[in-house]
Formats: sequence, structure tokens, C-alpha cells
Amino acid sequence: MPKRREFLLGGAAALLTMPMGRLLAESATSASTPSASLAQILDKIMDGRLADSPEETTSLGLDRDARADAAAKLDDRSLAARSRYKRHSAEWLALLKSVDRSHLHGMDAVNYDTVAYVTEAEVNAYDAFDYGAQSSGMPYVLSQLTGAYHSVPDFLDSKHRIESKQDAEAYLARLDGFAVALGQDDECARHDAGIGVVPPGFILDKALVQLRALASQGPDKSVLVQSIVRRCGAKGIAGDWEAKASAAYQEKIRPALGREIALLEEMRRKAPAEAGIARLPNGPAYYRDSLKYWTTTTMSPEEIHKTGLALVESLSANADAMMKTNGLTQGSVGARLKSMYADPRYRYPNTDAAKETLIADLNAKVADIQARLPAYFHTLPKAKLEIRRVPKYLEAGAAGGYYTWPALDGSHPGTYYINLRDTAEVPRWTLPTITYHEGIPGHHLQISLQQEASLPLIRRASFFSAYMEGWALYAEQLADEMGVYAQDPTGRIGYLQAALFRAVRLVVDTGLHAKGWSRDQAIAYYVDKLGEPQSAAVTEIERYCVWPGQACAYMLGKLTWLELRERAKKKLGARYDIRLFHDAGLLVAPVPLTVLDTVIDGYIAGA
Repeated sequence: MPKRREFLLGGAAALLTMPMGRLLAESATSASTPSASLAQILDKIMDGRLADSPEETTSLGLDRDARADAAAKLDDRSLAARSRYKRHSAEWLALLKSVDRSHLHGMDAVNYDTVAYVTEAEVNAYDAFDYGAQSSGMPYVLSQLTGAYHSVPDFLDSKHRIESKQDAEAYLARLDGFAVALGQDDECARHDAGIGVVPPGFILDKALVQLRALASQGPDKSVLVQSIVRRCGAKGIAGDWEAKASAAYQEKIRPALGREIALLEEMRRKAPAEAGIARLPNGPAYYRDSLKYWTTTTMSPEEIHKTGLALVESLSANADAMMKTNGLTQGSVGARLKSMYADPRYRYPNTDAAKETLIADLNAKVADIQARLPAYFHTLPKAKLEIRRVPKYLEAGAAGGYYTWPALDGSHPGTYYINLRDTAEVPRWTLPTITYHEGIPGHHLQISLQQEASLPLIRRASFFSAYMEGWALYAEQLADEMGVYAQDPTGRIGYLQAALFRAVRLVVDTGLHAKGWSRDQAIAYYVDKLGEPQSAAVTEIERYCVWPGQACAYMLGKLTWLELRERAKKKLGARYDIRLFHDAGLLVAPVPLTVLDTVIDGYIAGA
């Protein structure tokens, strides 16, 4: 989400306060060609986005030199900030439209179309919906997956750099800022509740569990305090950091958490039971826009629902055949998958020691598939992959696995987080596919190449869920094609189950938000088709309730990658090389699927 704060950033302050007419005129005359003008505009927009978001600046490893003061601040989450972000998005779109698109070619055209797509989507969302995080398609400020309480503790622990006393002081400043951010979230949540935007009661229940767990920790257990203590100790940075961090935690953060808990308890008393967002102001339109934003397609909810149903049927048939080959013949596919989840042979013990072994085993799988990559990829990334557990205080509401980006300066690696709250939820036969999706050849490979590409910074830092999640799901199939399951038949069943899982998502997401499905109805369908434990099903369904449309991006994106690969094979014949196809699709960095279609057509013509 584009966010804003005031500081000098190589001229960014002047840019953001310049009258709009003068800004457009200067952009049009300061470069001799449309290409050069676009390059300047893209840099200006990215400078503005970084000025709006010190957290993004830190996450990208750019909080140094001219941007050094970002390291001591958090994003502004206030109602006033919403208005600023809306204005900035409109200004950035006007800047882009000052360039004559018809005079752009090659990567310039791709860059223009990509940035224009997301900026126009932001402008439309800000204009249409005065609630939630408009540019992210998430309607609730506070939920089990949204809010500063959810994101900031891990951000401070894993992204905020501590190499010096100055870094440690900046960390303390951000602790003070965390208390402010909690209050800003509360302000926005109250505003939204006033116009009828309240999460379902079961969502507030889960958020309250997590908030209370965070607030109940003493300073000696809180990651907010112990992170700075641990890291300053490791670097030998002198100072009474524990006392200072504890004071901020006890005097500012815990009271702010208490106020947020009280607010959610108040909201809970009047919270609706309906799971979908159709009940929200202009809810059906919100869902259609979310689908368009996340999938970068124009498919309707009904079309997506029908696609999901057809895929569930075909993938279930494939899984059925694979199971029968391996002696699993009794009951439905979902029932047999459920029996595999319940089989103790496939479980790691639910102990911290066994969970460390699980992480080590995942690292071994990464090493194995890395050795196979050169036959399928011409260009490989330099960034390293780290595998970590989801922090315990977030386990209750976090997804089963997710990936966080490496810093552009290499100060922290790309990280694949796996949720180990209960090892019964992640039996051995499911783990390879999760790892190939989140790590290599999935998110880590794609995002690292994106960040290492010779592209404008705004493009290297861009995000398109359909492209990126579609790639990661395509990578699951590619891993199978690379032969990783040749000696692991249960792992291949896990791969088929993972594909079925993404097909089920198409059905339940549209069911919840376009067909009036209840939470329990969606959970029942999910469990019946996938056989997953009830706890895992609840986590997933509740995710779709607060993040409408995003889960549909995975399978629709994969289908597009496969369709484009098949097109290249057919048109190029003997000239087709999968390594060059991957280069063509990956080195362009994330783009809307419509733009990817054009890119691959260009690759085919050039080949």
C-alpha cells in the first residue's frame, strides 16, 4: 500500500509539494524522449512510494544515506494518511499519462503498462471504497491477518537492521512508533465500523487470541524487547537496551495493545456472523474489483467458480489414480488424504527438537533441487534462501507457509517461513511441495531474479499476485517434471493434493463472497475435498474471509503460465528451449497477466 511521510529524499520532498501543473510540465520537458521521460517519472513515483513507507524502505534494504531517517519510523496508518495516499496515487497516474504511450516500445512499454495498471487500480479503489486497505483489497483494518499488531513485531525482529548504536536507537524509536501505529489502526477501525464495515465475529475472536497472546508477555518473553537485547549483545553494542526497550513496552505498547483489545471486544458484541463481503457497503463491487486486482483478469466470480469446480473434478481423478497405484483404495479422495494426514508414520514429533530436524530436512530438499536447476533455467539468482519457523506468537492465525523478500542490498536473505504450531498439519508428504512453492524454484527464485534484474527500482520492487503466485504454483508442477518425486510416491500425492488445494480455493473464495456460503459450508467443502485437519481448514477459510479474491490468483496464474508455455512450444517447435522461455517470463519481473501474454508473444516472435 502506498504510504507517506515527510523527509528529504534526493528531491522527493520538492516533488511531492510541487504544484501538479508545474510537475507535469517539468516531466514533459526535462527529457528529450518519451523513454527518458518515463524513466524519470518511474523514479519519481518510486521515490514517492518510499517516502510514504519507511517500512518498505527498510524491507528493501534502502534505509541508508539519503533515506537513513526511514530506519527510525513506521508507516503512517492514520485516517489523514488515507487521504494523502489517495492524492498521491492520483498524482502518480497523472504523471504516467503525461507520457505518450504510443511512442514506447520494448521494456519501456512493459514498464509503463505495469506501473499504470497498479496505479490505476489504486486510484479506482480509493475513489470507490472508503474503508479498509483500499490498495491491497483487504476490507478490514484489524483482523487475524491485518493490523500493526500483526506485522510490526516480526518486521522489527527480522527486517530492522541492528549493526550499530544508531540502529539500536532507531529500533527504540520504532517501538515508540508501534504504540502510535496501534492507535492509528484503532482510529481507522472505528471509522470503518461507523459505516458498517465490521469483520465477522469469528475473525475478531481469532484476532483477539493473537492480541492477548502478544499483550500477555512480560518484557523477558516479548520479541519486541528481546530482539534488541539479543542482537545488541551479539554485536557488542554497549548500552542498557533491555531497560529502555522494556520501558517502551510496558509504558506505551502494552497500554496501546490493551486499548486495541478493548476496541475489538466492543466490536465483537455487535459483529455479524456472515463470512462474505457482500454485506459490506458496495460489497459485490468490492469483490469484483478485488478479483480483477489480484488475478489481473476480467473473469467474473461465476466463471471462476465454474473453473474451480471443473479443476477439482479432474485433479481429484488424478489423485485417485496415484493413490490406487500406491495401495490407497478405500473411500473418497478426501477420505484417503485424511487417512494420510492421520497416519503417524508421516508425522514429525510435535517437539521443538523434531521441528529443528524438519527444518534441516527442508534445507536438504532445497540443496537437491538446486542441483537440478541448470537444465531448466539459464539465469539463476545470487540471493540465498533461509528457512525459519513462523514466530510462535503468530502461529494461531498465520498461513501454513509463506515467503518474505530479501533486501536489495543483501542485508537479509529471502526467508521461507513454515508454520509448525502442530506438526500433524504438515506431514512429511506435504512438505516437498510447500518448499518448492515458497522456496526454489518458486518464490525465492522468481523474486530474487526480479530484484537482481536491470530494471527501474519500482519494477524490481513490484508485486502482482497472479504472476508471482501463479509462478510458484507452476513451479510445483515444474519440480515434478524435474523428477523430484521419482523415488517419493507419497510426495507426488502431496503435489497433487497441493494443486487440488488451489482449485478448491477458486470454489470456496467465490462461494463465500459471491454465492453466500457460510464459514461452516466453506470449511466442510474444503475438508471433504482435501482431507486436511479441521484446524488447517479453519485457518485457510478465515484467510479468504479477510482477503477476498487473492486466493484465486494462484491457480489462474498457473493456468496462464502453462498456456503460454504450450503456445511457445507449438509455435517454436524445435527452436523451443524451456530455459529461454523461463528467462523471457522471469527477467521481465512481475507484470499483469495481460502484459505477460504480450511479453511471451514478443519472445516467440524474436526466437
